[in-house]
Amino acid sequence: MKSQMTFVLLSLCLFAIIFVLADSRSFSIDYKNNCFQKDGKPFQYISGSIHYSRIPREYWKDRLLKMYMTGLNAIQVYVPWNFHETVQGVFNFAGDRDLEYFLNLANQTGLLVILRPGPYICAEWEMGGLPAWLLQKPNIILRSADTEYLKPASEWLAVLLTKMRPWLYQNGGNIISVQVENEYGSYFACDYNYMRHLHTVFRLFLGEDVILFTTDGNTDKEMICGTLEGLYATIDFGTDTNITAAFIRQRRFEPKGPLVNSEFYTGWLDHWGDKHASVETVKVSKMLGEMLFMGASVNMYMFEGGTNFGYWNGADHDSRFRSVVTSYDYNAPLSEAGDPTDKLLAIRDVIKNFRDIPVGPMPPATPKFAYGFVTLQKVGNISSLLDTLSPQGPVRSQYPLAFEEIKQYYGFMLYRTTLPRDVPEPTPLISPLNGIHDCAYVSVNGVYQGLMERDTALVMNVTGQQGDQLDILVENMGRVNFGSYINDKKGLLGNLILGNDVLTDWSIYPLDIDTAVANGWLQADQSGSAMEAGDGPMIYSGTLKSTGLAWDTFVKLNGWNKGQVWVNEVNLGRYWTQRGPQQTLYVPGPFLSATQPNNITVLELERAPSHRRILFMDRPQLNNTGQKT
Repeated sequence: MKSQMTFVLLSLCLFAIIFVLADSRSFSIDYKNNCFQKDGKPFQYISGSIHYSRIPREYWKDRLLKMYMTGLNAIQVYVPWNFHETVQGVFNFAGDRDLEYFLNLANQTGLLVILRPGPYICAEWEMGGLPAWLLQKPNIILRSADTEYLKPASEWLAVLLTKMRPWLYQNGGNIISVQVENEYGSYFACDYNYMRHLHTVFRLFLGEDVILFTTDGNTDKEMICGTLEGLYATIDFGTDTNITAAFIRQRRFEPKGPLVNSEFYTGWLDHWGDKHASVETVKVSKMLGEMLFMGASVNMYMFEGGTNFGYWNGADHDSRFRSVVTSYDYNAPLSEAGDPTDKLLAIRDVIKNFRDIPVGPMPPATPKFAYGFVTLQKVGNISSLLDTLSPQGPVRSQYPLAFEEIKQYYGFMLYRTTLPRDVPEPTPLISPLNGIHDCAYVSVNGVYQGLMERDTALVMNVTGQQGDQLDILVENMGRVNFGSYINDKKGLLGNLILGNDVLTDWSIYPLDIDTAVANGWLQADQSGSAMEAGDGPMIYSGTLKSTGLAWDTFVKLNGWNKGQVWVNEVNLGRYWTQRGPQQTLYVPGPFLSATQPNNITVLELERAPSHRRILFMDRPQLNNTGQKT
C-alpha cells in the first residue's frame, strides 16, 4: 500500500512538472516590437520547407539533421490531405504517412515546425493535395463555402487538427504556427465566408493561443483575397523581387508585427519539356542575408524537394496543360537525394552571421552505387494482360465515363469499343471538346496507331474494318494543382468521333498495375527473353541482382520513350526521356534489397528500344531536354 501511495505521489509530481514546463512555453507575436516572441524573448526563425510525403521514412532523420546542421531553427511542412485520405473516410497515418513520427524526429533534432495543413496546399502535388474523390460531385466548387466541399474538408481537419494539438509549442510540442489554407488570394473564388469557416475550425481544434497565419503572393489582389482579420498575413517572393517593396506590401495588411517571407524561392519546379530550372546561389545567399539583417523571419522553399513517387505529381494549366516531372529536386540546397550542395554551404555561411551554427560536421551525402545494366523481358501488352490488371472486369457504358465516375483516381484506364464501319482509308479520330485528359494511346486489333494528347494532339488517323477492336489507354498525368482548373477530371471526358460517327458501347477497364506488381504477377518467364519489343503500351520486367549493397542509385532509360517504373513494390514515378528534361529516376537505397534479387517492372507506353536495357547509375541527370534514341 505504501509503495502504491509513493508511486501515485511521484506520478502526480511528474505530471505537475510537465504541466509547469508546458505552461511556461509560449510563442506569440509582439506587435509593439515587430517580432515573434518565444518564451518571452524576441525570436527570428530561419526555416526551410521539407515534404515528408516526398521522402522515404528511412531518410527523414538524415534530412532533418542536415537542415539543423545548416543552422536552421525551424522547418515548414505541408500536409497533403489526399495522401492521408485516399479513400473517403479512411485515414492513413502509418509508415511513410506517419506525420507525428516525423514531427517527433524534428523535435528530437531541435527544429521547430511551421505547419501548413491546407486543406489545399498546392505544392506542385496532385490536385494541390485535395482528394480526387471530391470530383464525384459534378458541380462542386472547390475551396469555397459550397457545402459539398466544406463538409468533407471540415471532417478531415477535425481528424488532423485533433492529432496536431498536442504538438503545439505551448502544449509541449514544436509547432509554433499554423497556416490556414494556402495562397488563397490567387484563387478565383475569393470567398471570405470560406476563410471565416476555416478560421473557426482551426480555433476550435487548436485553441486561442496558437498563431494562425496566411501566405499569399506579392500582389495587391492576392493579399486582399487571401487575408482575413484574425489571421496574421505573411507574403512570399523570390530573388526576382525587390525586398523593400514586398515588405511594404505586407505592412499594408499587417502594420505591426514581424516581417515574414513564408516562401523564399531557392529554386523552381520543372515541367516536362522545360529546361531544368535553377536559381543562382549568389542571388539566394545575398537576398537571404538582406532579409535576415532586416529582422525578417524567412522560410526557404524548398530546402529539400524530394520526389513525386507514384502518381503524386501535380500539373499546371496556363495556356495549356503542363505536367510536373517526377523529380522535385527544385534546385534546392539539399538535392533530390538529400545531398548537401554548394547552395547549402553558401546559405550556412550567411546564417552564421545571425545565429550560432551547431558544432560538428555536416552529415555526408548518402552513398550511391552504379549497379550497371539490366536487360528486361517483355511480359505482354496491356490488352493481353487485362485479366491480371483489371480482375474485376470492365464497366460498360454507352458513352465514355471519367476516372472519377468509376472511382479510379490515379494511373490508367483502358477504354474499349469496336469500329462501327469499315475505314479502309485513314480516317480522323477526333476529340472535339478537348476531352483527352491527359494522354491516350490508341490501338486497333492490338496494333498501335499513335497518341492523342490534351491541348496538343486531338486528332489522329486510323484504319480498320467494321467490328475491329479499338483500345484507348488513357493516362492521368497529374491533376492541376494551382489556379482555376483544379477541378481537373481525368479520362475521356467527351465523345470520340470517327469520321462522322460518334463511338458508343464502351467497355471501360480500371487498371490496378500497382497491385499486380506488388503481387508479383507481372514477371516474365525465361521464354519471354526472345520476344521482340513492340509498339504501344507494353509491360517489361527484369531483375537487379543483389550485390550486398542497398545504396541509392538512379535508373536511366536510354532509348525508351515514356512510361512508369517500379522497383520491387515501389512505384518510382513517370519517365519521359523523349521530352525531358529529367532523364533518370531516383531509387532510394531503402527501396532495394542487399540480399535478395530486386524485381524491376517497366510500363513503356510508346515503344521500347530493341536492346531493352536500363542503366542504374550513381548520379542523376535532370537537365537534358530530350535525347537521341
